Amino acid sequence: MYDKEALKNLLSQIKLVMLDLDGTTYIENELIPGALDVLNQFNARGIHYLFLTNNSSKSSKEYVTKISQMGIPVSEDNVFTSGQATSLFLEKTKPGAKIFLVGTSSLHNEMSTYNIRLVNSIEDNPDFVVVGFDMELDYKKLLVACELIDKGVPFYATHPDMVCPIKDKRYIPDCGAICQMITHATGKTAEHFGKPDKKMVEIIADKFSLNHSELLMIGDRLYTDIALGKNAGIATICVLSGESSKEDIASSEHKPDFVINSIKDLLTCL
Repeated sequence: MYDKEALKNLLSQIKLVMLDLDGTTYIENELIPGALDVLNQFNARGIHYLFLTNNSSKSSKEYVTKISQMGIPVSEDNVFTSGQATSLFLEKTKPGAKIFLVGTSSLHNEMSTYNIRLVNSIEDNPDFVVVGFDMELDYKKLLVACELIDKGVPFYATHPDMVCPIKDKRYIPDCGAICQMITHATGKTAEHFGKPDKKMVEIIADKFSLNHSELLMIGDRLYTDIALGKNAGIATICVLSGESSKEDIASSEHKPDFVINSIKDLLTCL
């Protein structure tokens, strides 16, 4: 399925591995066999691992709690959300910028730790409108966001996902669906962060002072995880433990550099 020597050679050059969560590291809160051993090997090799998620409804601290409860050694340095990517970009673009946020209290609290200021009204003259996966959404937020965007305030979204999967193969509206309501009302489209937009990789490379050749993306979704790597020009590995199958890969425009059955296969290459 893959060239083991070529994969070994790739891993010898990598300094930071970006990992998807559900389908790659665990499935429904149960660790994939061998995942913990691989992460321990990364630590032993001095390879930093970073769990990458588009879900901006939770803070990095909340993800640390969830992941650590599964027995994974993790700190906030091992988690990177689309909310953090957005905050870092805005902080760098305009330090101290005023943000009107359509997002959860968790996202609000996380963005408040950056050199940007969250404001609540049109009268505060926000510099940017930011929309996240807001599971606390109310109509007033939408009204204010639309008025600001109509006035020309730049419109950003933490990530483009239209739906979020939940139990029993059901879905609920995600950030992209909320943005679509605003787009229909204003005619303006959000610039987004998160997978598969290459800005997420560029922000991570800058944060950790690494070259793109030192980064690797491992995931199970072709149109987010693998597309992210391809858009950013970094190496990619697709695991077959989650959403994608060999048939999906064969027909997809997003071709990973390597395909493995599960993360456990990396143990023979480290």
